[in-house]
Amino acid sequence: MARSDCPACNGSGWKIVERNTNGAQALSADKPGASSAGEPNLVWAVPCDCTSGDRSERALAKARVPERYRHCDFENFETDNEIENAGREQLAAWNRSLSQAKLIVQRFAAEFPVGNEQGLLLMGPCGVGKTHLAVAALKEIVLRGHSGLFYDYRELLKQIQDSYNAESQSTEMGVLEPVLKAEILALDDLGSSKPSLWALETVGHILNTRYNEKRVTILTTNYLDTEPSAIPVARVAGMRAPIVDDSLTERVGQRIRSRLYEMCRTVSIEAADYRKEIRNVSRRA
Repeated sequence: MARSDCPACNGSGWKIVERNTNGAQALSADKPGASSAGEPNLVWAVPCDCTSGDRSERALAKARVPERYRHCDFENFETDNEIENAGREQLAAWNRSLSQAKLIVQRFAAEFPVGNEQGLLLMGPCGVGKTHLAVAALKEIVLRGHSGLFYDYRELLKQIQDSYNAESQSTEMGVLEPVLKAEILALDDLGSSKPSLWALETVGHILNTRYNEKRVTILTTNYLDTEPSAIPVARVAGMRAPIVDDSLTERVGQRIRSRLYEMCRTVSIEAADYRKEIRNVSRRA
């Protein structure tokens, strides 16, 4: 909403600016701002600066960025965490991984769409900030005027399934078309639901279509490219190791994983679970 005390628009949400292009509305001589030389000024009504916050919120809502993540940006992504009982070398390695991931994603967002034929695949255990970085990039790009969407993997599949219900007000294409056409799609938690033939075919169709039409996708996943037994785990006293049940290939199939190598730059993040190790410590303090 416009500020009621705004001196530029007097609470209307609109301000008058002069334009020298055809199609602007001429301001009559008996109204404020008219030219005294007899030639009417060409003016347009444009949204006042005091409504910029509302415009940002509307843009993020249109992009389906959840309220929980709307605060996420690159400025508040922490890369220098302190964790109890973690060795100095281990902590330094985790923070380097966070800093490198932030640098890659921030540069991706700043340069979009120039040179960004590839998207990003953010991989790592729970709580390392993958969703935070994906949302930060999406927000920056959307607020520059590009079309974008955020979807949780399971929620997207559920919405498509629900569209098959005869009583549903939506259709499959009604759900899929914005996902296929958005300039940038952030698909969170890839592989989080057990794979089924229908799910794999649906996700494969989405990714193949976006790839063929050169549309960019950011994906996050808790599943890695190695088998659980082959994943090195840093042991920290009092801290549970992340549990990985399957590899990413097992969750999405060989065909989709192969496509992702072409579609996305893989960014692996190795760090402690921020939600568990940092926030819980803060609450106790």
